[in-house]
Amino acid sequence: PAPPQGDPGPRRGLAVSKLLLSPAEEQKRLLENRPDQPQNPKVLRVAIIGAPNAGKSTLSNQLLGRKVFPVSKKVHTTRCKAQGVITHGDTQLIILDTPGLTNPLKAKRHNLEEAMLTDPWDSMKHADLVLVLVDVSDHWTRNSLSKEVLKCLSQFPHIPSVLVLNKVDILKKKFLLLEIATDLTEGIVNGKKLEVKSTLKQDSRSSAKPPFHITQASPPESKVPESPFGQEKNQAQEGSGLDKSSGVGGAGTGEAQGPKHHEPEDLKDAKGWPHFREIFMLAALRGEEVDTLKKYLLMQAKPGPWEFHSEVLTNQTPQEVCDNIIREKVLEYLPLEVPYGVTQVTEIWEEGECGELLIMQSLLVPRESHKRMLIGRGGKVISRIAQEAGQDLMNTFLCDVRLKLKVEVKG
Repeated sequence: PAPPQGDPGPRRGLAVSKLLLSPAEEQKRLLENRPDQPQNPKVLRVAIIGAPNAGKSTLSNQLLGRKVFPVSKKVHTTRCKAQGVITHGDTQLIILDTPGLTNPLKAKRHNLEEAMLTDPWDSMKHADLVLVLVDVSDHWTRNSLSKEVLKCLSQFPHIPSVLVLNKVDILKKKFLLLEIATDLTEGIVNGKKLEVKSTLKQDSRSSAKPPFHITQASPPESKVPESPFGQEKNQAQEGSGLDKSSGVGGAGTGEAQGPKHHEPEDLKDAKGWPHFREIFMLAALRGEEVDTLKKYLLMQAKPGPWEFHSEVLTNQTPQEVCDNIIREKVLEYLPLEVPYGVTQVTEIWEEGECGELLIMQSLLVPRESHKRMLIGRGGKVISRIAQEAGQDLMNTFLCDVRLKLKVEVKG
């Protein structure tokens, strides 16, 4: 019989092991090992797409319960597709965190790799469900999906999609959420027209909940988590703990046919996508309503073999996680376009006598002026980057980390 499976509880670091292996060795062992399959495994591959800086990596980290993907206020912090793994009971969610959808002109301006243009598309090809993340705090972009996102959705109309409105806590005028949701869905969710019900009772504890109900005309029966601004709860959901969703109720599974493939000319004047199954409203940075989305994703999983061992949190190597965390800090503390020209080279990666991880990395910059900025007056900037990155690495690997950073001009 298969070994019993369950939620592993507080996550281990990427490389904590009963065999006392180093972080790199343990992660390699787990990735190479065959998954510890339960009796009736279920799996769901979820692609998260959206415009740069919409909060995709922040949401991924919150779903995982551990910082695995780099996050900063600058665009294009995520430079390649990476996978996070959530194992809960007999279900495994594979989160495909992707670079923000961009175009060749912007990619050239930020010195972005070719993978930045192709990785989101590759992730869509392997996804069972796609989350489209929109930053509702950006009043310039929140009322229409970017052309890149619309193009991506139109190329894969057979993949179920869910709209996630993020940073709801920052939006002071919550009534604008109705307008935003209507624009981004063209007034249609799950094949039904959106309707509005006002509500006097509102849970003031959560800033992610809007002061109105969004419902659907003649909604199909379903067992998905219901919304506090959605339809009345089904009896099956009473007391289930799933009735706090910020989703629009009713992901129908019995539709005769899915959305048709859209040609580029069809999207020229389009602002929204009328084929979303659900809408969720949340505040990823604060973790509000993220658990509701996670429960919904777990319910959407289908029978299928696990791809990873239950102890795996990401498919990235420890070195890749380290690179990402350091780059995050460089992006955070350097101005404008400067950090996009930094190249990272790991010089030392070894385990010390007391089990601590020793890392030395060189940061190569194209100009002497960039070197001065990165070091900072009295070495304050580079010291702060090393201190904060080192702390994040300790939280991730759950072991002591000694990190040293050098700054050099590219030869």
